[in-house]
Amino acid sequence: MKTRILPWLAVAAALSVPAAGHAARPLTVYAAGDIADCRYNRAADSGAAGTAAIIARGDPEALILTLGDHTYPNGAPAEFSDCYAPTWGQFKARTRPTPGNHEYTSGKAAGYFDYFGELAGPVGRGYYSFDKGGWHFISLNSDLKTAEHQRQLLWLKDDLAASKARCALAYWHAPMYSSGGHTPTRKMQDVWRALHAAGVELVLSGHDHDYERLAPMDADAQPDPARGVRQFVVGTGGAMLTPFLWLNEQSEARSNWRTGVLKLVLKENSYEWEFLPVQPKTAPERPQQEARDSGTANCH
Repeated sequence: MKTRILPWLAVAAALSVPAAGHAARPLTVYAAGDIADCRYNRAADSGAAGTAAIIARGDPEALILTLGDHTYPNGAPAEFSDCYAPTWGQFKARTRPTPGNHEYTSGKAAGYFDYFGELAGPVGRGYYSFDKGGWHFISLNSDLKTAEHQRQLLWLKDDLAASKARCALAYWHAPMYSSGGHTPTRKMQDVWRALHAAGVELVLSGHDHDYERLAPMDADAQPDPARGVRQFVVGTGGAMLTPFLWLNEQSEARSNWRTGVLKLVLKENSYEWEFLPVQPKTAPERPQQEARDSGTANCH
């Protein structure tokens, strides 16, 4: 395995690769987007505090992937310092973020880039990649204008061609496939086509405030169990949950009853997933279907 050392990433030690001849230790990943909203509650009582508690009880060496819309309503610096930092901020050193549309509400996502610094990749760009645990990770920006998006696509194709990893995962904010409340977008279709051609296993997104797992697909929404990319929507990081409005034909599991995080265990040639919901403080008035979802799959 070849390790890329990026000059903007001061935490290179965290991205190290095991010595030759030794299999990589399974890597735990926790992921969610749409996280910190303190408009109605103080940070300690917010939805973000509940999901942060799940991560805090888990693997202390886990990688944290944040899937955009870290704060509400505008991604302003004060929202990061007053709401995100007291909750998910405890995991900042091992977090690899991607920006969402709310980060750009206040301009050029200055609050996001200032808070995460070099962890967010080159300043202002919003996309980067790294290797960890034998996997290749690609953080992409779904809020770029057309010309910038095309530069991202060219960079992505070069990045995929250079990667030596067997298994790969990409993540960005706005999902291309979803049963959630936002209008479906094809903006990232050319990105999906490049990922599918390269044999990437997983795409993680947020934006829709729900949890959903979709079957492996190609860039034209056709099922491809052998080489398709499996997508998880995990917009359950703490913000208010929203309803499903239209059912995607490839939807395999979905829930908008609980906030929570997606746990992945990434192995040398396979991966496991489990959705970990926040448990309610009191029993609901009406019994609700269990929000958990779990499974395993092999890399292509």
